[in-house]
Amino acid sequence: MAMGRGSRNAVLLLSILLIACSPLNSLAATHVVGDSQGWGFSMSYADWANGKSFAPGDTLVFNYQAGLHNVVPVNAADYRSCKASGSASKAATTGNDKFTLKKGANYFICSIPGHCGAGMKIQVIAN
Repeated sequence: MAMGRGSRNAVLLLSILLIACSPLNSLAATHVVGDSQGWGFSMSYADWANGKSFAPGDTLVFNYQAGLHNVVPVNAADYRSCKASGSASKAATTGNDKFTLKKGANYFICSIPGHCGAGMKIQVIAN
């Protein structure tokens, strides 16, 4: 049975509305921490994050030479103290580690002794 012009327009309008109202997860962005310099001692990660927009579902990618550093998602207290305490903190060590941001504050440190204190920590707010 062929659709009339009005039916085709209704289907087109419905399709546009479904796309416009669909979850934004498909629009999630990927952010490479430190850009081309990667994760290391070369920069202030607070400065790197400043002015960037992060959203829940976005991905942070940490690139570094495996064996020299790691990345540990931590809570606010561990971020401030530069200590990855508790069994929930698991270090990623591949050199190409990816984390999906949750809504609100997200904290990451390098747990190699002295590295966090030397600046290898980042706080990202996903709104």
